[in-house]
Amino acid sequence: MSTIWGVRNISIRIQGAPSFYKCKEDILQELSVLLKERDIGSLLIIHGEKSFQAIKPYWPEREEANATYVAYSGICSESEIKRCKELAESLHVDAVIGIGGGKVLDLAKAAGHEAKKDVILIPTLASTCAAWTPLSVIYDDEGRFQTYTVFPRSTYMVLVEPRVILGAPSRYLKAGIGDTLAKWYEANAIVHGLDYIPLPVEVALHAAKLSRNRLLEESHQALIDCEAGNLSPSVLTIIEANILLGGMVGGFGDEYGRVAGAHSIHNALTHLPGTTELLHGEKVAYGILVQLALEGNEEEITSLLPFYRQIGLPSSCRDLHIQGRDDIHLIAEKALLPHESIHFMKNKFTQQDIVAAIAKLETLQKGEREA
Repeated sequence: MSTIWGVRNISIRIQGAPSFYKCKEDILQELSVLLKERDIGSLLIIHGEKSFQAIKPYWPEREEANATYVAYSGICSESEIKRCKELAESLHVDAVIGIGGGKVLDLAKAAGHEAKKDVILIPTLASTCAAWTPLSVIYDDEGRFQTYTVFPRSTYMVLVEPRVILGAPSRYLKAGIGDTLAKWYEANAIVHGLDYIPLPVEVALHAAKLSRNRLLEESHQALIDCEAGNLSPSVLTIIEANILLGGMVGGFGDEYGRVAGAHSIHNALTHLPGTTELLHGEKVAYGILVQLALEGNEEEITSLLPFYRQIGLPSSCRDLHIQGRDDIHLIAEKALLPHESIHFMKNKFTQQDIVAAIAKLETLQKGEREA
């Protein structure tokens, strides 16, 4: 991983947005027209079982396109990408549609890229910015993080039916809040100390800061409204903060707006069996706090902890089911693997630094509880 500090001749690939994006009620009723306008006549539709059930009440009754439906295995892995890519090629489809959460959407993007097909994404959750960003996170067949791939083309079309996201368990929206909150802290850590910040990276930073501010202001109300089944302005704001604003950060900032320490902690946590049932954004949320502890920013940790408690984001070893010193040392080891994004940060950390940061985070919370 090459260093990026102090470089004036910065090369950035800008993929700020999908070719077409719309978030509105009944957008899926426009699908046939949208496909016809773009001369798309055949589809491979990749979906999860639950996600397709969630989308069904809003799915158009008549489909003009010739569609083949395939359920995914539950993971975006190399073997699953290969299976779906070969299916898309053998069927000679015009486009691949992904319906579901982040893993399904990442699978659709990767399979579409490999098969050289346009990709249309219909998110059923707002738990990540996967619907927006031309990137796939790839795991092994046991669900452990392997790598992520950035594609040369942006997604062709993103259609968001907000009532589907409203109907999902609010835990997924909450996880999206955690994942999107990291955009500001990770992008800020990556560009901190650069002697020149290109304008596209400034756009990314503004999007990251705006998303952070709106999340802190409106997440609590949005989660209340979500539980009540009320598609309120706060819910719509958080949905689009998680998908649109979150995706813009990487779309305009490229490697300066993607991932840093918080996601390296997430990736390390995937190696602990006790974290298997935790969502991506829940682990990233904890990673934000560890990254801030590594940076020595105790003031920001203290300001965030009440927000974490208010909406129920994990902040401690107990919340993450981290069992003792062995688990903590494994996190430190895996977070510092050569390919990890923590190395994008200016300071270079050791395993001892990460162990100390986790301990500092525990101490801060213990002191706050006793105060």
